Amino acid sequence: MIKRKQLRQHGKIRLSHYFQKFKEGDKVTVIRELAVQPKFPKQIQGRSGKIIGKRGTYYIIKMNDLNKEKTYIIHPLHLRKIK
Repeated sequence: MIKRKQLRQHGKIRLSHYFQKFKEGDKVTVIRELAVQPKFPKQIQGRSGKIIGKRGTYYIIKMNDLNKEKTYIIHPLHLRKIK
């Protein structure tokens, strides 16, 4: 789990990650951006899921939590696309 950023990266947010776009059906993984307060539980850090929709600027992600499917609403700053 990511616990801290490198010294030169403290407080910086990459704008390309902040404004990135996804389509429905894209596979993404959740990686917390430590420069902002996360709006999601820490236990989903590193998990992957599928985008099922959009709500404002946030994306609705469906992922498995053990054997249950759960949906989370996460800002694109915390998402990375899986190729």
